[in-house]
Amino acid sequence: MGPTHGTGTLRTLARILARLRDAGAVPAVALVAVRLMERLVTPVTAVALAALVGTLSGAGDTGTVTAALLPLGFLALVMLAGHLGDAAAEPLEYLVSSRIDGAHRDRVARMVREPSELGTLEAPQTQALIRQVRADPEHGVETTPGDGTTAAVRVAAGLAGVAVTCAVLASFAWWLVPIVLVPALVTVVLRYRLAVAGAATWVSAIGGEQHVDVWRRANVSAAEGKDIRVFGLRDWMVDRMQSRLGESNAPLWRHVEHRLRVEWLMFVLVLVGLVPAYLLVTLGSLEGAATVATQTAVLAAGATLFQLLGNGWDLYQLAGAGRDLRATDRLASEIESAGSAPAQRVAAPGAAVGEVRFEGVGFRYPGSERMVLEGVDLTVRPGELLAVVGLNGAGKSTLIKLLCGLYRPTHGRITVDGTDLAAVDPGQWRALLSVIFQDFDRYPLSVRENVVLGRGPDGRGSGAEGLGRTGPDEVGDADLEHVARTSGLADIVAGLPAGWDTPLSRGRTGGVDLSGGQWQQVALARALYGVRAGARFLVADEPTAHLDVRTEFRLFERLADQRAERDGRDGAGIVLISHRLSTVRRADRIVLLDGGRITEEGTHPELMALRGTYADLFETQAARFRNDNRATEADRGDTA
Repeated sequence: MGPTHGTGTLRTLARILARLRDAGAVPAVALVAVRLMERLVTPVTAVALAALVGTLSGAGDTGTVTAALLPLGFLALVMLAGHLGDAAAEPLEYLVSSRIDGAHRDRVARMVREPSELGTLEAPQTQALIRQVRADPEHGVETTPGDGTTAAVRVAAGLAGVAVTCAVLASFAWWLVPIVLVPALVTVVLRYRLAVAGAATWVSAIGGEQHVDVWRRANVSAAEGKDIRVFGLRDWMVDRMQSRLGESNAPLWRHVEHRLRVEWLMFVLVLVGLVPAYLLVTLGSLEGAATVATQTAVLAAGATLFQLLGNGWDLYQLAGAGRDLRATDRLASEIESAGSAPAQRVAAPGAAVGEVRFEGVGFRYPGSERMVLEGVDLTVRPGELLAVVGLNGAGKSTLIKLLCGLYRPTHGRITVDGTDLAAVDPGQWRALLSVIFQDFDRYPLSVRENVVLGRGPDGRGSGAEGLGRTGPDEVGDADLEHVARTSGLADIVAGLPAGWDTPLSRGRTGGVDLSGGQWQQVALARALYGVRAGARFLVADEPTAHLDVRTEFRLFERLADQRAERDGRDGAGIVLISHRLSTVRRADRIVLLDGGRITEEGTHPELMALRGTYADLFETQAARFRNDNRATEADRGDTA
């Protein structure tokens, strides 16, 4: 290990030890003190043994017991101190490690929450870094900053013990120090290099582990569990997991095998350090140049010198923690560089927010060459119901994500009242939006909590004068009942065992699960609640995909009412994506997205008169609906 490498190792050790501040002053100081006491017990034990042997060899037959009482008592106290240190160290290490890992996870969570856009977090290299630094081990080879810090305390305390041990050896013969210490240092260098290599092979396996994690979660998930059992996928899934595990972890297993093969070298180094020292001291004792007490001290101190410099597991945890901290730095750097914001953010418009314009917007997802949107020009107006329709894969959901500022356009721009959306404070802008995504989340919370999340649990201000969002604990029952009636959720709530307080998870006491359509009504109620809290745009991506046609039609009528003026201000603008064209006929404006471009725009009568793609799609759906109705009536007639 060269000077630069050695300096870097010491710098890493110091940085890891600095994490002790996250554990709190009292536990950190207590752990350091206990580990120091434990490590110093070893050389002091050597001194106590030497004193005891020296006393016993020099005392007469009649005074042996009396002379041995003092050194024997000293030895007992030293051994008791070592025992107490061992007993206290483990719970202290657990406490310190838990606090450090908790603080680290909190920092990482805040870090990955910081980017206002999703592209950075979706990148494979970012996901790999998050997997590495999450400090939530699932396998025996994973390390955490907490593990590394407690290992660093043991190593640092061991260095103090080494210094005292060397002083003990030097007090008998100075030449014993280099004879024993040099092989011990070579051993620790080799062990540390093996530890660094082991940590690196684990990092190389993370990519494969990420794939395996998908199957692990599916294997215990109730949702995927239905398919696994119905289609008999269990054995196939396990074989797939094992195959991927074997492929991704092969370098790690080869490293373990290599380490086992070179362990004999460590044993040889121990012999190189201890055998000459023991032989020279033993010869000196036989020739009268050294006493039996000296021989005892050297035997006791020399053997423990190798242990005090740290075992292989301590060094592995130390190397792993250092790598995790460097990976955390890289993660912070990537997030910071990718999420570079304008030098000065502009506040979002208030209650009088005007038009949102897409100006020549094109977009492709990070890592892809395919343009999802190309040359999109679109105006979203407050108080207007805008319907976006098109075939699957046309780019409708991507349009919504761009409107929310979750991605930046690849080219072109989106403006809010003439200001580039990229320069608008993202938190304030999103507080003006209430969104139901096509792949909406289902939270294992009560019905009430699921709905009021639309107001924002952190009570963020909406950026609209007098329309700041309040926290969910300040929810009014009138608002809940209103959105329940509008979304059709009221009848569902009335049938639940605990009403609004019923947990929506079978894994919770008294909890229930809902059907896909019922969950969609919960999600819609959540979005409507955001409008009640002051959002100026309601954005709904296929909000009725799980509902029957009649329920969807009634719900669309209620959504259209959100445009009405309320409390002296304009109603919310609505951006609605739906694949059922019959339900968007009342929209103020309809745009057809085809192949990433807006190809038709107008009202329903205007688009039907155009006789273009929209008219063809509408007629196709209408014809299918009429045929379904005729078939149903025919079935009823046959039954009669």
